[in-house]
Amino acid sequence: MRKIAFLLVLLVLASLVAGCAQKSETKAETVKVVDLLGREVEVPKKVERVVALGPGALRLIVYLNASDMVVGVEDSETMWSPMGRPYRMAHPEFAELPVVGKGGPSPTPNPEAIVAVKPDVIFACYMDASAANSLQEQTGIPVVVLSYGELGNFRAKEIYDSLRLAGKILGKEKRAEEIINFVESAYSDLTRRVEGIPDNEKPTVFIGALGFKGGHGIESTQCNFPPFMAVKARNVACEAKRSGAFFIDKEQLLEWNPDIIFIDESNLHLVITDYKKNADVYRSLKAFKNGKIYGILPFNYYTTNIETAIADAYYIGKVLYPDRFADLDPAKKADEIFEFFVGKKLYAEMEKYYGGFVNISGKFV
Repeated sequence: MRKIAFLLVLLVLASLVAGCAQKSETKAETVKVVDLLGREVEVPKKVERVVALGPGALRLIVYLNASDMVVGVEDSETMWSPMGRPYRMAHPEFAELPVVGKGGPSPTPNPEAIVAVKPDVIFACYMDASAANSLQEQTGIPVVVLSYGELGNFRAKEIYDSLRLAGKILGKEKRAEEIINFVESAYSDLTRRVEGIPDNEKPTVFIGALGFKGGHGIESTQCNFPPFMAVKARNVACEAKRSGAFFIDKEQLLEWNPDIIFIDESNLHLVITDYKKNADVYRSLKAFKNGKIYGILPFNYYTTNIETAIADAYYIGKVLYPDRFADLDPAKKADEIFEFFVGKKLYAEMEKYYGGFVNISGKFV
């Protein structure tokens, strides 16, 4: 009897030791991180399966060369045209993945669908803390919120912090630093090329038809337009002393009368339609008279496409300061940039669809 009791005690002790060891092992398999909302999140030490929700989240995963880890996507990745989003153009296979929620400016995740694809981590952009915590509770899967910061700013601190955080979670720390270094190197190259040019020797410029929360005509513009800022352009819109994207009337544009006008090609059709109705107004502008109208590729589509913004900056520099960019072929440079970020040369596809880097004055006749 004593022998049986002794054996039972040993079994209980062994079970307790095993349980403690298992708990210790489980604890060692997770790490705590702090996301872009300041939330402390416990994530698996080894992550192999992910989903990305909200504008731009999936793009960052592609940049980090982790597309093979994606096991589910929003319906926007299967229903919308991939054109204009290089991360999606380079990965047509995303259209075949299970749908885990509704995409768009106010994404709506489907907790049951997410659980069904068994991700180790959910990455999200444009999601507040309450929604992130709720989704985490509903699914039992850690939710890590990332951010792009100010729309269009391809050097935003939030983007760099997001790349480093996601890189740490995915084991892609080296790639995250490569991306950041690439962006900083490109920005340094752009600014170096235009050093020493006095403002009074620079042409005045204007960007019109900028897309944000929909398509807009020539009246849609921005002062702190990142590609202009990279090449230190004399942007007449800055005289309005307004931040972010905003609208002006044509009378204001006539008053500014810039030397050169750039048009976001995603909304070029709106400008052409308006031109046909108000040709006299457009023809009064110096840039239209002199044939100084140029198209650029849209880069704010499901938030900032960093590679396209950089490619635009090089083309704009070539137009404004041809001597300083004499060695540069904007199309080849764009492909170099696309290939680095998403693994595929995409300029020809973008050119065919939007028009590419070209003088578009001939469109206004």
